[in-house]
Amino acid sequence: MINKEVKLIKTGKQYLGGQGVKYNAGVSRKTAGSEKVCMNILPMPPGVHSIPHIHKEIETIAYLLEGECTLFYGEQLENHILVKKGEQIFIPENIPHTPFNQSKNDCIWVVVHSSGDDQDELISMPELAKELDKHKGKSEVETIEIKSKTSNILSKQNLHRKVE
Repeated sequence: MINKEVKLIKTGKQYLGGQGVKYNAGVSRKTAGSEKVCMNILPMPPGVHSIPHIHKEIETIAYLLEGECTLFYGEQLENHILVKKGEQIFIPENIPHTPFNQSKNDCIWVVVHSSGDDQDELISMPELAKELDKHKGKSEVETIEIKSKTSNILSKQNLHRKVE
């Protein structure tokens, strides 16, 4: 008879992953003996991003439990998707990616991999981190530009009203 048992994974254990971010340990090979799937919690303070990486031959599903976070992906991280609370994202195997919390609030991910450990077949790509520099503080700059354009439009409207 195969020795299988249900296991409860309690909160409180953390680890620093090869992705350069701190995880709350969940179900994995180490904690539950799982070989085909793992799940961990990834809290991300504002301004934090992981080291760009791929999971070789491993698929990823991530559910955003709290906040909002941008996922950059692609050979040069040229693509991005803003993920909001309650949304899920699927990342196929071998796709370079990195979550980047560009908001002013914490976000919390629930991350599932098709492997017994999220560190299996993890390949870090730190050389891609420079691609993220283009996006640091971008949200604030875009907001300032929008406010400036809006202010200019309103000023022009007021000038036209005064002239008429």
